[in-house]
Amino acid sequence: MEHVVRAAVMADMPAVRKVAARFGLLSGWPQGRDFLDAERAYGTLLLAPGAAGEAQARAFGGTLRRGGLTHLGDLFVLPEHQSSGVGRAILSRLLAGDGPKVTFASSDRRAMGLYVRHGLRPWCPLLYLTGPAAALPAPPARAIDPGEAAARDARASGGDRSATLAWYAATPGVTAYATGRGYAFTRHTGPVVVVGPAGGETPQDCARAVLGALAAATAPGAAGKAGIPLPGTPDTPPEARIAVPGVHPLVPELIGAGWRIADMDTFMADDAALALVRPDRYVPHPDLG
Repeated sequence: MEHVVRAAVMADMPAVRKVAARFGLLSGWPQGRDFLDAERAYGTLLLAPGAAGEAQARAFGGTLRRGGLTHLGDLFVLPEHQSSGVGRAILSRLLAGDGPKVTFASSDRRAMGLYVRHGLRPWCPLLYLTGPAAALPAPPARAIDPGEAAARDARASGGDRSATLAWYAATPGVTAYATGRGYAFTRHTGPVVVVGPAGGETPQDCARAVLGALAAATAPGAAGKAGIPLPGTPDTPPEARIAVPGVHPLVPELIGAGWRIADMDTFMADDAALALVRPDRYVPHPDLG
């Protein structure tokens, strides 16, 4: 069976978001402004539409670009259409070409098998850690503009994505910080601080940037300057969330400080991507890669 797959346009976004909502993907994003907009504007967002005349989608998939590197961010098929071949049809278009590719694979063995057939290999776990944002030893961090952050990010993440990071920096509650040779983005989403992307010239540069950004983002008044309610209360400290590759030095440090593993994916990449992205000195954004 041949599946119809096409690029999503603005009018398709409600249908795409309806699929995303089924999988709980939009939590923490402002209504009408989320990572799906970034994929459509700065990468590729494809959908498999429903039957003729129906304003719905059966599946969607999206990528973002970092220079010549492709980050596969999403591939979601509604349960009633899984194993129909529609996911394979979307993935074949998203991963066409010879450039370096990375993705974060869920525990769905069918999806991981598809990625392997497209040349990606599982390299290490990606741990979604949650814990107290305060009380960690941290160097001083300074706020930086999106342009400086993008230049640092290009060296750590595998390629330039200035436009994507400028879009992200314009999202309410987002601040970019720098410490020494590292950088880290934070975003206040109510009582939670989301960290990423972050990186550095060395693994320790990246770790120091994350800890410095966390301290700066949770300092008294930090969120209020951006018009966001200060997370936490004196009795309930703010919580932070971060996606950390298992080989990163932050993993034992955060877990030793009482952070917990809320979920886990698998960092997958082809050989060309691993020549560009070092999982021990880069912390991705959970949704933007």
